[in-house]
Amino acid sequence: MDGNALGCFIKARRALVRPEDAGLPATGRRRVAGLRRDELAALAGVSSHYLTRLEQGRDRHPSEQVLDALGAALRLDPDLTAHLHALARGTSSRRGEPPDRPAERPAPGTQRLLDAWAGTPAYLRGRRFDVLAANAAALALAPMYRPGRNLVRDVFLDPGARALFPMWTAVAADSVAALRAAAGTGLDDPALREVVEELSAACEEFRRLWERHDVRPTRDETKEFRHPVVGPLVLRRHSLAVGGTDGQVVIAYQAEPGTPSAAALARLTAPAGARAVHSGDGTYTRGPGEMVAWPAVAAATQAVNSSVRPASTPTSAATSAP
Repeated sequence: MDGNALGCFIKARRALVRPEDAGLPATGRRRVAGLRRDELAALAGVSSHYLTRLEQGRDRHPSEQVLDALGAALRLDPDLTAHLHALARGTSSRRGEPPDRPAERPAPGTQRLLDAWAGTPAYLRGRRFDVLAANAAALALAPMYRPGRNLVRDVFLDPGARALFPMWTAVAADSVAALRAAAGTGLDDPALREVVEELSAACEEFRRLWERHDVRPTRDETKEFRHPVVGPLVLRRHSLAVGGTDGQVVIAYQAEPGTPSAAALARLTAPAGARAVHSGDGTYTRGPGEMVAWPAVAAATQAVNSSVRPASTPTSAATSAP
């Protein structure tokens, strides 16, 4: 990934602002998408020469006032504005090669906590969106919540994700934005870079979304599933940061009491023998002798097991990161 994170961010966001949204006349044929550099400079009250230096990475020490002015001119929301400031701080303070980050391991006691929530699908997510631990209910909800999987990779490269999420387009966009938010200024992390490069090469939709530089942290919100055994589920996602870790988060799902989703989730997380459990080969077991196949999951699982990850073709659908 480019070492000029601040400049790349400003340039990418400039391309997303329409002149009319910034109060400028959109007359004639324009040679660039979004705002021209001189237009952004005028809106932010800086010289075009200075903005050029910022975008090219030749000046990496903008003041807080300049950053606020750029954020306002680029129409950034609070998350994006905070990210802009963080990139500037990271750029000015970084020295030498990025430190090696050790392989992520579940925080002590996390698996025991997850297992105690027998009726609540829950898993532990690392800073690179790897699943580090999960309970049985999470495995019953989706195979992508199995430890060792990468959530963003599965959203884009596992065809089963498109079957699982009715609002896949929004889930995909939010997953990319949440990955950027979790990475923060650590975009030079080799393991993260490997995931991004793999997905950029395999999936045009991921590459397009990554190049937008959207940033949206994972928050508590509603998410829809289309489960092959118990049917539609509308669940509330809770995101709980794990203290003393480098960005590990517990994600848990609950249904609104008294709703059809609550009844379906209760069936899904019923004691062994009645619970729908993913077997690892793309099928779900629902009671003695009853197998429910999920063809997309089966195909993707077989491909992963043979070290071939299929590229996906973006389709329709549209609500949040996994």
